[in-house]
Amino acid sequence: MKLLIANYSRWVAWDTPDWVVDRIRAAAGGLEVVNARTRPEAVALIPDAEVAFSSIIRPEMLAAARRLRWVHSPAAGVGGMLFPAMRASDVTITNSRGMHAETIAEHVVAVVLALFRRLPLAFRRQAEHVWAQNELTLDPPRLLARKTVGLVGLGGIGTAVARLMSALGARVEATRRRVDAGRPESVEAVHASAALGDLLPNWDVVVLAAPHTAETERIIGARELSLMKRNAILVNIARGALVDEAALAEALTRGAIAGAALDVFDDEPLEASSPLWDTPNLLITPHVAGNRPDYWDAALAIFLENLRRYRAGESLLNVVDKEAGY
Repeated sequence: MKLLIANYSRWVAWDTPDWVVDRIRAAAGGLEVVNARTRPEAVALIPDAEVAFSSIIRPEMLAAARRLRWVHSPAAGVGGMLFPAMRASDVTITNSRGMHAETIAEHVVAVVLALFRRLPLAFRRQAEHVWAQNELTLDPPRLLARKTVGLVGLGGIGTAVARLMSALGARVEATRRRVDAGRPESVEAVHASAALGDLLPNWDVVVLAAPHTAETERIIGARELSLMKRNAILVNIARGALVDEAALAEALTRGAIAGAALDVFDDEPLEASSPLWDTPNLLITPHVAGNRPDYWDAALAIFLENLRRYRAGESLLNVVDKEAGY
């Protein structure tokens, strides 16, 4: 059996480190393990591969794959691999969901507090050597305590966000596709996804933590932004496609909402010419909310357990529903 490793990117965080390749080879006794560093290499190496440790299987790679049966993504999101031919194939996809929950939840709390306490303005004034006590006091920092935080999506990440927000005194509500899936202790109310429009006027913070599917694409557009409170904050740590970026920029520019924090974008990297860079009250981070010091250790642990299960004929962890999209 041949195992293909194919994780390569211009961004170093997404390149499989050499030590991870070595660990996989050591754990995969008896298997042929190959590592592709470029797309042409991946296309050339995939025809005989039965297993792929990759988050970037593309149509031309699948078309060349004669024996592929299972793909494990070291990331949680797999939307880029769910093209029509993959959905129609008998290839099983598993992912690394669950390992990002705590670090992304802390990122959400960080950006919300930064916007509530107007830290971007404080940082600008620090760079200018300006003592901005009056400026920051006349419009005083807001408290997270007793605010209502609304989560769009209540998987592992949403649940972790709820736990931290609740601990800081916020009231947490959520929408999810399956209301009958349960309500975590830190969430006071769970609503159907279709109720979002009715809930937005009541939420002080809106956090997008849902996967990118046909149902969630542009779930926040001009209409939804118009329903939000003027002092509300929007946070997107899900996928860029969930937000109409032009509508958000327009809403922030005219003060229709108080602020937003985006870690994900329609097109990444965000072009230097994008108007989002200069949009007022917008915090931009370059898709780093899920980063953690032991990222590859955690991703590897899930993959190696699944590899053991695959070879033993046991059920795999984190199987993706290719039709649902997650």
